[in-house]
Amino acid sequence: MHFKKISILSLVSVLVLSSCSGKKEEEKTVYENTKFSKSTENTVHLTEKQIQSVGITTTSIQNRNMEKLVRLNGKAVIAPSHISSVSSIMGGHIKAINIINGSRFSKGQVLAVVEDPQFIQLQQDYLVTKAQLEAARLNFNRQKDLNTSKASSDKTMQAAQADYATLNATLKGLEEKLRIIGINAKGLTTGNIRSRINIYAPFSGFVSKILVNNGQYINPADTLFELINPAGLLLELKVFENDVNDIKTGQEILVYNNQNPDVKSSASIVSVSPSIETGGAATAVARLSSVNTAFVKGMYINAEVNISSRYTQGLPNEAVVAFENKNYVFEDLGKSNYKMIPVVTGIADDQFTEIIKADYLKDKKIVQKGAYSLLMMLKNKAE
Repeated sequence: MHFKKISILSLVSVLVLSSCSGKKEEEKTVYENTKFSKSTENTVHLTEKQIQSVGITTTSIQNRNMEKLVRLNGKAVIAPSHISSVSSIMGGHIKAINIINGSRFSKGQVLAVVEDPQFIQLQQDYLVTKAQLEAARLNFNRQKDLNTSKASSDKTMQAAQADYATLNATLKGLEEKLRIIGINAKGLTTGNIRSRINIYAPFSGFVSKILVNNGQYINPADTLFELINPAGLLLELKVFENDVNDIKTGQEILVYNNQNPDVKSSASIVSVSPSIETGGAATAVARLSSVNTAFVKGMYINAEVNISSRYTQGLPNEAVVAFENKNYVFEDLGKSNYKMIPVVTGIADDQFTEIIKADYLKDKKIVQKGAYSLLMMLKNKAE
């Protein structure tokens, strides 16, 4: 009985040890497989047929002069100082509107006609005051002569002088009021008094809004039209964080709209926002070098900025691929094996992309044509 007990205990011990040993072997195998997987996760192997299908070609790191071309986009806006609200100095009824929304006008053009009896009254007051002033002038001169000979008291002469000065000030005020509403007081007579005044364009531009209609009564505080002076056109452009340090005030840029991408106009940067806004971009403001009617308020605008060139190392654009906000190239390892290598890129032009600190790529064969296809194969392999 005692022997049996020892045998059972020995058997259990053997089984436990075997189980532990098997578990360790299994864990070791899993670890080794995982390690092997990590060592090959950035490489891809192609068959001969795949190589022919993709058409892989290789290149190497190159030294060259490069210019950074920064592309911006945004909208055309009008500076507040060049948006004008037009109103009538005096109230009245709208008798004519000579413009439509979006139409262009020239400085001095009649935009609208306003009619009211108070215009007649103002002209009448001017002519009456003018006649009274002439009479006061004659009386003052007469009293001055009489006072010289002591035939008139100082008090009488001073009263005549005050009347003359008062009427002269009143006339000047009425003359200025007439000037503001567009009536030339110097040429006003009893034969050309009129009941209507014209609203003139203060500059050349185009109509943004018309807020009145014929027959409507307007008050002096009412806005009739909103006018835009194209000389105040500005371009608000988004500058992403990677390009903020390259965009400076005073830089010359080329701008174009989506309707005519081949027709580019010159402009210059007039200000750059010092902060990055929500969305990861700052705002740069540019002004056209000359007025261009092809650009209007609210239009989407594209811009190109050439940054000073520098001698650097780079690769053809198609050799550099992007994945999850990082850039990569593929090294040809030989025997149809290709390895993905992370790179840090700098400036780029239409053909080449700068590679920062590219010495580790020297003498390596880098895939040019087919790099994107390799990225897709590697991505699918990982999935």
